[in-house]
Amino acid sequence: GECLHTLHGHGLEVHSAVFSPDGATVLTASSDKTAKIWCAQSGKCLQTLQGHRWEVFSAVFSPDGALALTTSEDRTAKVWRVESGECLQTLRAPGPRFLSAVFSPDGTLA
Repeated sequence: GECLHTLHGHGLEVHSAVFSPDGATVLTASSDKTAKIWCAQSGKCLQTLQGHRWEVFSAVFSPDGALALTTSEDRTAKVWRVESGECLQTLRAPGPRFLSAVFSPDGTLA
């Protein structure tokens, strides 16, 4: 285990980090109210996903890697297009908040 990259760019602590299905990118979720998409090879930030009003707890890629799903203390989950960073959909929690995110195995949104 040698460290290949340290990803610098979040203003506060990082809650989660996951590789894309193809291993080319990394998705992080942070208390700074953002998620970031990074190039796994260079460590460069490719996209900053902004739109949550409170810290982002969880971020995951869809099975095909085209979408990202984030959850936040602000009681929302957001679906993002990875390539552009565009927010496609905002879901509101019926309860106190969303703590984690997961796509269905086939990548559909229900």
